[in-house]
Amino acid sequence: MAAITQSQTSRPAQSSRLMGWLSQELILAVIIVALMTVVGLSYERFRAPNNLWDIFQSNAYIAVAAVGMSILIVSGNIDISVGSLVGVLAILSGTLVTSGVPAWLAWLIPILVGALVGAINGFFVAYLRIPSIVVTLGMLSILKGGLIIVLGGTTIYNMPPEFFLAQQTWLGVPSPVALMIVITIGAALWMRYSSMGRSLYAVGGNADAARLSGINAQRVVFNAFIINGVMVGICSVMYATQFNSIQASVPVGLELQVITSAVVGGVSILGGTGTVIGSTLATVLLSAIRSAMIFIGVSPYWLRAVQGVLILITVLVDILRRRRVNQSR
Repeated sequence: MAAITQSQTSRPAQSSRLMGWLSQELILAVIIVALMTVVGLSYERFRAPNNLWDIFQSNAYIAVAAVGMSILIVSGNIDISVGSLVGVLAILSGTLVTSGVPAWLAWLIPILVGALVGAINGFFVAYLRIPSIVVTLGMLSILKGGLIIVLGGTTIYNMPPEFFLAQQTWLGVPSPVALMIVITIGAALWMRYSSMGRSLYAVGGNADAARLSGINAQRVVFNAFIINGVMVGICSVMYATQFNSIQASVPVGLELQVITSAVVGGVSILGGTGTVIGSTLATVLLSAIRSAMIFIGVSPYWLRAVQGVLILITVLVDILRRRRVNQSR
């Protein structure tokens, strides 16, 4: 009888959470359409097909990294070494292909290395119980310092034409946009329907309760870090292949952009709620805001201020929502 009552009471809660996610995504979609419509009516060049494609394409690699970050934050953790890892893996990819390695292998190896770095981070967090922000801060320093010491800001040129994955077009769609869409949908389905994906929400919401219900919380967190590393690896390949040269430096502010996309997309910074679809929509929104600023004549440097405001508002709303839920219990 108790099991039946628990099952019946859990269904409304799950339904409520699902509606909350859908509402967040719907709000983002409406804002994107409204922004593009208003600015497009005022500035004809803004609604030109090339500019619209650029809005989706320019930040597609950030959206892919945000998918991994969303999965990680849902599990109750965070990775602030993303930017440094992207810089290192991008240089690794360019170095490999200019050394005669086939393009496909120069794409694959950074993804595998990203998974390895994610596994290292995950081991320290999941099994040694060191806070993720401490572990990834250390990894950030190691990667950033190593990149500067070893390469000293050099630039890689003369990559073969077949290497530039992000400059390709698949069935009339720019490859970064296609990758962003496929990865987002695949990750969303995995999180929604797989046992491991559902376990992420359980562990992120209440790790102790998840353990009592038979979920191996350590393995879930460890796997979340590996998946995040894979997404960062894919992001680095997209980043490395979008231009004809690769600068041996860490992309400035990339961590903030990725975390902003995840949080503004509806992923609770406290863990346990959110979807990757929301993070991808948030990435598109930020890209649209940046493009709109250029046409309106506002300095793009204001985008960072906008990102900060969006993070604060989203976190505040999430905290207030959680308080209402706790008070209603």
